[in-house]
Amino acid sequence: GAFPLVMTHGWPSSVVEFLDVVGPLTDPAAHGGDPVDAFHLVIPSMPGYGLSTPSAGPGWGNLFRVSQAFAGIMAALGYDRYGAQGGDVGAGVSGMLGMVDAERVAAVHITGPVPYPFGPPVDLDGLDPADAERARRFNEYQRDGLGYLHLQASRPQTLAYALNDSPVGQLAWIVEKFAEWTDPAKPLPDEAVDRDTLLANVSLAWFRGAGASSAHTTYEGMQAFREFVESAGGDGSTTPPPATPTGASVFAADNSIRSIIDPSGAYARWTEYDRGGHFPALEAPDLLTEDV
Repeated sequence: GAFPLVMTHGWPSSVVEFLDVVGPLTDPAAHGGDPVDAFHLVIPSMPGYGLSTPSAGPGWGNLFRVSQAFAGIMAALGYDRYGAQGGDVGAGVSGMLGMVDAERVAAVHITGPVPYPFGPPVDLDGLDPADAERARRFNEYQRDGLGYLHLQASRPQTLAYALNDSPVGQLAWIVEKFAEWTDPAKPLPDEAVDRDTLLANVSLAWFRGAGASSAHTTYEGMQAFREFVESAGGDGSTTPPPATPTGASVFAADNSIRSIIDPSGAYARWTEYDRGGHFPALEAPDLLTEDV
């Protein structure tokens, strides 16, 4: 009687991210919860990441294609009705699942939704203090934190040689993001996330050559998104309302501003927490489990 839920990780992550929430979500009674809240979990590797390498060909960076593939997985498993959950790139896949498989996706849950990174800076005027701080961080991220995305979105193959040649390079490429995107109250990345789990995530990328392939999927994904933004005649600063009932969790390190992400109040649920960050399943599994 458990409800099916497909959970999708983002970049630079893998299915390792969800290890700490599998128990509480599938067997809540064993973790002090109500058995009625149990889920059947399906946690696939994103194409080009972790265990889903190498790709048979180009095109798997298109999240529309990925969401169609994940809808196919859920159909093959016999699930007539299910939910979708994800963060980062996984939030994009989850939201698209609500469109491509609308008859079967009951609801979507995402973490840390942010404005389009290549859009205009966020205007701080009129924002409450909490949102103004998120806007300030987002604008700083636009100025100084997009180097990785510019490189992966424009010259992925150049980067691929370096990441596939050096385990230290692959370690630095990922751990830098865990240092910058995790709970600001935790100065070091292995204070925010268990060190062995962090190294398992990096090792999975290294041994599977996923530094190269995930860079290529980022390139393809950003090309597809730019085309979408241009075809819509916008600058990426606004997004269409969700097609399926959607809830969002915002953690301490997230730069999510509801008045920008959800100006019409279309989200069914929007919850803000004072701890955790971009990898909530690793940083604050209790909060993410409760919110899901």
